Amino acid sequence: MSEYIVVLTLVGLAAMSMAWVPALLKRTFISYPILYLLVGVGIYMLPFDLPRPDPVWQEGYVVRFTELSVIISLMSTGLKIRRKVSLRNWRVPLRLVSITMLLCIGALALLGWGVLGMAPAAAILLGAVLAPTDPVLAEQVQVGPPNEEEEDDVRFALTAEAGLNDGMAFPFTWLAIVIAIAAGTTDGSWISDWLVRDLMYRIVAGVGVGYLIGRGLAYLIFTLPKYTRFPKAQEGFLALSATLVAYGATELVHGYGFVAVFITAITMSSYEPEHEYHTEMHDFVNQVEHILMVTLLLVFGGSIVFGLLNYLTWQGVAVGLLFLFVIRPLAGLVGLWGTGITLREKLAISFFGIRGIGSFFYLSFALASVDFVDADQLWSVVGFIVLVSIVLHGVTAARVMGYLDDRREKANRRKQLRKEKSVREV
Repeated sequence: MSEYIVVLTLVGLAAMSMAWVPALLKRTFISYPILYLLVGVGIYMLPFDLPRPDPVWQEGYVVRFTELSVIISLMSTGLKIRRKVSLRNWRVPLRLVSITMLLCIGALALLGWGVLGMAPAAAILLGAVLAPTDPVLAEQVQVGPPNEEEEDDVRFALTAEAGLNDGMAFPFTWLAIVIAIAAGTTDGSWISDWLVRDLMYRIVAGVGVGYLIGRGLAYLIFTLPKYTRFPKAQEGFLALSATLVAYGATELVHGYGFVAVFITAITMSSYEPEHEYHTEMHDFVNQVEHILMVTLLLVFGGSIVFGLLNYLTWQGVAVGLLFLFVIRPLAGLVGLWGTGITLREKLAISFFGIRGIGSFFYLSFALASVDFVDADQLWSVVGFIVLVSIVLHGVTAARVMGYLDDRREKANRRKQLRKEKSVREV
């Protein structure tokens, strides 16, 4: 039997099931990423002649596959957001991608060096690849499609954080790479190169190109057809095209394409936010995202069967659990100090720092760029943390978000009753 035909059939069946599985699992406390991960484990335990999903030795295909999945997810994430961009409106996600992310990177780097015995470059890489909240697997805690009601603070914060920090973690991935390359040399010029090129220029280029493309597309879609005979855009696939153009154009000028894609998306979504075409674009790109996500989860399950966790030690398990249960929540609370949101909301935002496909991209990208002596251990630790995150956050997300929604509705009802009472008294 042809390996190619078997793969096509399995991916097709898994993607087809997405038409029903999310709705069916709403009646349970299990998220669909958990199900597809288990399916991937099961498939690779069967006697099929399938490609060996071994990311430790095949960083090239992992880089491209995860890269495509993340940029499409970033477009979908950006198109969901309807809150106007301002320092006041975005203060919570901005704190998460600065204070919280830096604390997570620093804490993991110290643990990687001091507890896991990694080289400094590998320890920094560990912190960098695990810092971003994943946009691919965080759908349960994100805002809904553009046609839904205004997003609450928790969902908005986690959605915006996932969109922003998938690009903002790149400078620290490059820091690990340049340290690994410069190891053993006395030339310190790499520090200034990293600051100017990787920390400043690439971010500015990503923001600039993303904004220009988003603004230009918004003009073509919404403004030009109003005043001329320019044809209206009617197909949702334009969002996928915009994703590729924004990413490719930014990478051509050596900027951060992840940043550009998200900026393009929120620039378009902020232009005539009530227009139905935003929903059309989001729905199309969201369907593509689901197909890629299901495929990656199947492959991730197979990589576990084929030894992804073989280099995991008890120290790696301890560091992983400490990060998910202590470091990220505490770093989140520190970052959210003084933001004015309730403690209940702060705890939820801090806890749901879901790790996933973005971490695999950053790690495979770094390992494809330079040899790290701790590559096997890095894959095992990162794979373990993503595995636990999928299960932990997948089991708790529906219940926690439902609880927060109930509390919010009760608070709104009490506020409305007090308002009505005061009107009657007057």
